Formats: sequence, structure tokens, C-alpha cells
Amino acid sequence: MLGGPADKLNAFAQFSPGAGGVDSADWANMLLRMVTRWAERMGYKVELVDLQENDEAGIKSAMINVIGEYAYGYLKAERGIHRLVRISPFDAAARRHTAFAAIDVIPEVSEEIKIEIKDEDLRVDTFRAGGKGGQHVNKTDSAVRLTHLPTGIVVQCQNERSQHKNKSQAMKVLKARLYEREMEERRKETEQRNAEKKEIAWGSQIRSYVLAPYRMVKDHRTGFEKGDVDSVLDGGLDPFIRAYLLATAGG
Repeated sequence: MLGGPADKLNAFAQFSPGAGGVDSADWANMLLRMVTRWAERMGYKVELVDLQENDEAGIKSAMINVIGEYAYGYLKAERGIHRLVRISPFDAAARRHTAFAAIDVIPEVSEEIKIEIKDEDLRVDTFRAGGKGGQHVNKTDSAVRLTHLPTGIVVQCQNERSQHKNKSQAMKVLKARLYEREMEERRKETEQRNAEKKEIAWGSQIRSYVLAPYRMVKDHRTGFEKGDVDSVLDGGLDPFIRAYLLATAGG
């Protein structure tokens, strides 16, 4: 089940809200907590790479680095669009809302894998880190944004106080994205990735989390479902990950 060329590697996980307004931003933050809790239960180290908070609630974007053996092999099961149905805490009329958010997972490239990035292919921008809780870092231009000109890939890191540390972390993410891009081109297995890159909205979700009118988490790829939604949102992802790995391994 974990025999892929990148399965043993650390992983970067990115969380992005989609259709659903502030509920979607809040949902993306809930998914960030869910995956972080799962990783901590697994004994993995979790480092925050980038966090952009939403003004009202939740997040605009976030990325974490999950460090430990087979982190990518397990977390690739979470890559895709996640759908939440609940009574919205942001609706004064207490109506049921549907929100969507996406998790993207890429492997952190190991030192043995050489990814060449030419200086002339790279644009480096520095800026002041913003957002709530960013007071300790926003006095100088410590945040770093890297643009790989040939591919158009953009990554940024603003979590560290040091511009040097942020640039180093951003380079790791960029190398990971370039590696993933190369692997996709080699495999030519575009069907799954195309599905995961669909609009973060109706009809493209891999999993649904329903809190009202009933309580159920269902994975649409495997058919596996569980009624204890709270335990899943608290990091209880193991049965969903196992079902996905068994299905994709043909077992």
C-alpha cells in the first residue's frame, strides 16, 4: 500500500477554502486542525510553513510540513476537495450551509533527489508578514515569495522571523512542487490529478462531512463512512486513509 517512489518522504499539506464564503474559510481551518491532530497522533512533527488568516473567521490559506517516515504515503489519501454540511454559526437565521475546502499534498524532496533551479529562473520578493498574531514578524520584510518563471509556480513563507529561514523553507516547497510536477509528467496519469484540481465546489468532493440534519462522514472514492463525526474532525483519519490505500493498491 505504501510502495510509491515518494511514499516514505515528508509531506507538505496546503489548505484552501473554496465555495461557501466565511463558512468555507472556517472549514479550511477545521481541516488544518484535523490533519494536524492526526499527524501528532502518528508521532509526526508538524511545522507551520504559511498561514493567512481570513478577516472574519478561518483562513485564506495555510501550509504545514509534516515530518516523519511515510508522511506523504499516508497523507496523499487526503488530497482533494472536502465538503461540509452544517448549521452555519455565521448565519443569524441558523440555516444549513454547505462549504468546500481543498487539501493539496505534495512530498518534500529528499536530499538524494536533485532538483536544479537556476538563479535566472527565480524571482524573489520580500514583504512584511501580516495577519493576526504577526506583530513579532511584520516590522521587517521577513516574508518571502518565490516565483519560478518557467513554470509559473509561486510559493511563499512568512512564519519565521528570519528572512533567510523563510527563503530556505520556501525553496523546499518549490522543489517539492517541481518534483511533483515532474512525477506527474512521467506518469501521465492525469485523470486523478485533474479531478483534484476541479473547482472547489459541487460535484468534485472526495469526502462529505454532514453535521445536520444527520451526522455522517462518507468518502466518495471508497464508500467508507463513519457516524462519529467529532472523532474524525479530531484527527481520527486512520480508517479513511486505510480504505483509500487498500482501494488504490487493488487490495
